[in-house]
Amino acid sequence: MLVGGMPVRLLAEKMGQTPFYAYDRALMSARVAELRATLPQDVRLHYAMKCNPMPDVVAHFVPLLDGVDVASANEMDVALAAGAKHVSFAGPGKSAEDIERAVAAGIVLNIESERELRAAVKAGEALGKTPRIALRVNPSFELKASGMKMGGVPSQFGIDAERAPDVLKEIDASGVSFEGFHIFAGSQNLRADSLIETQAKTLALTIQLAASTPMKVKLANIGGGFGIPYAPGDKRLDIAPIGEALDRAMADFRARMPETEVAIELGRYLAGEAGVYVCRVIDKKVSRGQVFLITDGGLHHHLAASGNFGQVIRRNYPVVAPAHMAASERETAHVVGPLCTPLDLLGSGVDLPQLEVGDLVAVLQSGAYGLTASPTAFLSHPRPGEILV
Repeated sequence: MLVGGMPVRLLAEKMGQTPFYAYDRALMSARVAELRATLPQDVRLHYAMKCNPMPDVVAHFVPLLDGVDVASANEMDVALAAGAKHVSFAGPGKSAEDIERAVAAGIVLNIESERELRAAVKAGEALGKTPRIALRVNPSFELKASGMKMGGVPSQFGIDAERAPDVLKEIDASGVSFEGFHIFAGSQNLRADSLIETQAKTLALTIQLAASTPMKVKLANIGGGFGIPYAPGDKRLDIAPIGEALDRAMADFRARMPETEVAIELGRYLAGEAGVYVCRVIDKKVSRGQVFLITDGGLHHHLAASGNFGQVIRRNYPVVAPAHMAASERETAHVVGPLCTPLDLLGSGVDLPQLEVGDLVAVLQSGAYGLTASPTAFLSHPRPGEILV
């Protein structure tokens, strides 16, 4: 098994430690190229940095994409240090200090409440700068069959679509620079038909909201939601029909709002399949006829793979033995970590070669929502390494 053209066993020697995350820059670049070739040419592509904020990963994406969407002031600093020209800041709980830092940096604030708008105005007055504001809208529709719904329900995210016209009046009267809308309905979706329907509804909602304000709408961020396969039964998302349908929908949108740019915000789809989490077997035991491979990695590094990051029914991520990909002698094993909890499970009933102490295990599809989405301080084990190859 190779990552970035390097065998994982040699990569482990180079790192000098396990566990670690490794990200393949060529796979990330190929995913961007695929999107550029499939989606309408005038649709901007943004990186949702929350999925993987490793500075080297962000710096790799910045010249390939049109913007970076961040979810904290610290993420903002990383994006700006990487040279991002367009940065927008979303999140339902921005502090006054976060807002002041964003206004000072001159990035776009996706406001999610009237309190955030007023804090931005106050910060602008104190700094002598005009805040750049976009309105995050909680739509009345959801992204059907999505792994995580972020629209169509009562939510901490954004301002309900039915209240948006009144908030737009306050924005217009506040003297800020209005940038446009951020509408995000859901994530981790593998159904092209659902994504097509939601994109059409999002563009229609943008047109409707624009008609209720005299302000120019510079940008419509219509969210993302493109998923990747994790479990054996998952079917890979076919983006070809999405590109064709979006091109048709954009024709009407361009006719009605020719001066408004449209952006799609993707994270998992850009980085998820380009990453692996590598750990080492430190013990092997049999309990009541079942094999347990105990590794030096676990949920404290990769909460999502353990099934404790939003899964209703736990399903295994793909787990392989990177130095024994062609081995014929196999066994069924549970891959667990070193933590004192039965939740520390990386793979349940996995078909693997007959591994021994010292062998490597790799969890695939680990480039998004891995390290920084995990409780690394739990039981005070060392942090894993990270490398972009």
